[in-house]
Amino acid sequence: MPVLQLDHYDIDISPIGTDHLRWLAAQEFAGIAVLTDDNTAQHCLPLIKEQLAVFQPHYITVPAGEKHKTLETCQHIWEQLFQAGAGRNWCLLNLGGGVIGDMGGFCAGTFKRGMDFIQIPTTLLSQVDASVGGKLGIDFYGVKNSIGLFRDPRAVWADARFFQTLSARELRSGFAEIIKHALIADVQQWQELQQITHLESIDWSEWVARSVSIKQEIVKEDPHEKGIRKALNFGHTIGHAIESYFLETATPLLHGEAIAAGMICEAWLSAKQLGLSKPKLTAITDYFLTIYGHQAIPEGIDELLLSTMRQDKKNEDTRINFSLIPAAGKVAVNQTATEEEIVGSLVYYRALG
Repeated sequence: MPVLQLDHYDIDISPIGTDHLRWLAAQEFAGIAVLTDDNTAQHCLPLIKEQLAVFQPHYITVPAGEKHKTLETCQHIWEQLFQAGAGRNWCLLNLGGGVIGDMGGFCAGTFKRGMDFIQIPTTLLSQVDASVGGKLGIDFYGVKNSIGLFRDPRAVWADARFFQTLSARELRSGFAEIIKHALIADVQQWQELQQITHLESIDWSEWVARSVSIKQEIVKEDPHEKGIRKALNFGHTIGHAIESYFLETATPLLHGEAIAAGMICEAWLSAKQLGLSKPKLTAITDYFLTIYGHQAIPEGIDELLLSTMRQDKKNEDTRINFSLIPAAGKVAVNQTATEEEIVGSLVYYRALG
């Protein structure tokens, strides 16, 4: 499988083995720590723990889930690093999904002004999205990833064996980012994806490589999200607000489920503002509904959702910022919409249920 080369690190899409360990040993780190959550400690760590034993790593485990992506959890991680005697010449291996990658990288990037870290993403979502591009952070004040920084890992090891530990729902969640990458940058890939209605028989390694290649090119062009990298936020302005709302309920949505709803809403905005054709809007809507079903977004929470969107870190002034698609495979960044238009997109989505 390929090794995708970025300017400062490589993304190795293959089973973790001797070559990875030989490379890690050659870095001559003073020590190794491994960060897991409750789930990856139980299901993923056993796949590589014996191989890592030669490094005598210090293991840190935190509770699983987005609701624990907080400063309080970071404090626990930092305390564990201090107790292990870690210094700036150590390396933190982040074994987990997007939450562990974001939070572990943030903790490493700020610990003693920065220690190295390696991302070992264990979910489809984190392999095609969160592990690429050096965006790190935690949630604060009810806003996702509102405290954070840019810092590249030393490497990304994307091993598809970890997918065997995932539920069908988790795989479906990650698939949303693969669809997004196609919609913003590769119309041929979008056409191919529409032929997939059952995810059980997919060769995930192939699709991870193809999807990561799209994100890789965008990140190389705009590493600090000043311009075209904002394209990767298609579906996320509204989707993050939906995700944040459901996170506080008894039925939280997975990231991809919320972003799928967000992409339908923002495709509607694309049709209204940029001329995305009605047949294309219908095709996008129908495909997301086929894969993800319809989320019951309650009436009467629109102002709450708008309040979350007003806090979005992509906003450059008082207006809410979007990346929209004038056609499948094309994207326009730094688009804005009125609050009435945003509510209109939610009305469109609700009517689909």
